[in-house]
Amino acid sequence: MLKAFTKNYQDGSTDAGFEFTFLCDVCSDGYKSSFIASETYKKKKKTSFIGQSAGLVGNVIGGAVGRVGNAASSGSTIINNQFENKSPEWRKEHENAFEHAQNESRQHFHRCPGCNNYACDQCWNEDTTLCTKCSPRQEVYVAKAASQAMKRNIDEAGSTATVWQGSIEHKTTMCPSCGKPAGSGKFCNNCGANMDLKECPKCGAKNAISTRFCNNCGENLEKAAAPPSGKCPSCGEDNPPGTKFCGGCGAKL
Repeated sequence: MLKAFTKNYQDGSTDAGFEFTFLCDVCSDGYKSSFIASETYKKKKKTSFIGQSAGLVGNVIGGAVGRVGNAASSGSTIINNQFENKSPEWRKEHENAFEHAQNESRQHFHRCPGCNNYACDQCWNEDTTLCTKCSPRQEVYVAKAASQAMKRNIDEAGSTATVWQGSIEHKTTMCPSCGKPAGSGKFCNNCGANMDLKECPKCGAKNAISTRFCNNCGENLEKAAAPPSGKCPSCGEDNPPGTKFCGGCGAKL
């Protein structure tokens, strides 16, 4: 059972040899150990070569030796990528190579007493003897904080900056007469109805022609647009539209 000084590693071993990569817990960069060739693999290759040679000789002298040679050759070239199917000799080599790789790689890592993770040389703060995740280097942290403050200042300035000058008016896009898109002109493209904005008599704000109440002061635009009634509120006399004083009682209309 392999037991590593850190669980964050990769096993790149093959039949031909052994190689391991140990990763930093902070930045995930890795240190790859030196490749160690497998003696078991070398012996297999040698046995395979001898078996193939014996097979060729056996074919020439009658085939008996050839059958033995071919059997040895086919048996020696069976390779399984799964470690659990390896031979005991290969397993022993693998364990020894893993121990050697750890001894080689351990010197490039530091165990942080703050978080118990292993940090590479780049992620180790020598001044505080902690990893940079627990204790960032002062000059790096100051530079990062300054950059973040600069971005905040730019965002704040941008949110209050005036980048466009002009008046915004609500333009009626649907004709109240025919109910179809009216276009951008003063008259509807379909029926010719007047699409100009109407002005509030109280505050002067521009409103869409179909608006009933002013969007600025709330004035009833339909009432304001209606012609003044000639009916006297005092005596009930009907007067012609536009009459300023009642013809029946003289009250001011």
